Amino acid sequence: MATTRRIIIIGSGPAGYTAAIYAARANLAPLMLTGAQYGGQLMLTTLVENYPGFVEGIQGPELMETMQKQAAHFGTEILAEDATAVDLSTRPFVVKAGAQTFESHTIVIATGASAKLLGLPAESKLMGRGISTCATCDGFFFKDQNIMVVGGGDSALEEALYLSRLGRRVDVVHRRDTLRASKIMQERALTNPKIEFIWNTVVEDILDVAQGKVTGVRLKDVKTDARQERAVDGLFVAIGHQPNTEIFRGQVELLPNDYIKVKPGTTQTSVPGVFAAGDVQDSTYRQAVTAAGSGCMAALEAERYLEATDTH
Repeated sequence: MATTRRIIIIGSGPAGYTAAIYAARANLAPLMLTGAQYGGQLMLTTLVENYPGFVEGIQGPELMETMQKQAAHFGTEILAEDATAVDLSTRPFVVKAGAQTFESHTIVIATGASAKLLGLPAESKLMGRGISTCATCDGFFFKDQNIMVVGGGDSALEEALYLSRLGRRVDVVHRRDTLRASKIMQERALTNPKIEFIWNTVVEDILDVAQGKVTGVRLKDVKTDARQERAVDGLFVAIGHQPNTEIFRGQVELLPNDYIKVKPGTTQTSVPGVFAAGDVQDSTYRQAVTAAGSGCMAALEAERYLEATDTH
């Protein structure tokens, strides 16, 4: 096995890249396992206008590519492999990726969370072209337009309420006739004059791939099988997120929703020397800028941990 690393960063969204930049500038010679699909959820977005420093906005993939180049510039070793297994019960920690096995004194977990999708073929083709999973990220692009939100939990109603301040009309499509959201969220949404609920209904198809943008949806009533088409300019899928924590199950403490539990105000996990940054531990904000901020925190905390344990 090769020399034990001082820090390995698993994941490559804003949190991972920021952690890599800080760790590299601290001469920790970080190894980053980006995964086969680097860049996280920003690779699924188009124009990002709310990341500080870009007056005209920047394309999501371009922002991730720039961060990757910056991390490499300061000496991060970048490997386009997914971590497939970890052993955090031993010192140093062990990380497996592809056919290789690595050891490290510290780990930053920045594997993010994946938005749950409807599973329709048009989703991947129209993602960022009228389909979104984040109202605070993309709602601005749909000012005074007709918007649809799919879901019935708190996150769906939060999205709908936020979008109601921007759009002309917001339809909320839910497969049941009752909402799962908290009572206060239900009350706010049900009394909002710009929000209309379409009950017992699922989205069967999204139009129009041929035009390269969302123009409408085909809906199906789950009780009567009746179908209708409805014109919309934007479709927000808000049926939840799944944190990418499967390989860490049983290794670090997880919350009931499968996000990694961290000590409040830090990125420290239940295992000393293991830190979690970005959406893998944040089910509340889920923004690129907050992910980057926690990546900075994780790298600084890892550096302090190495100093305190006199690990070289």
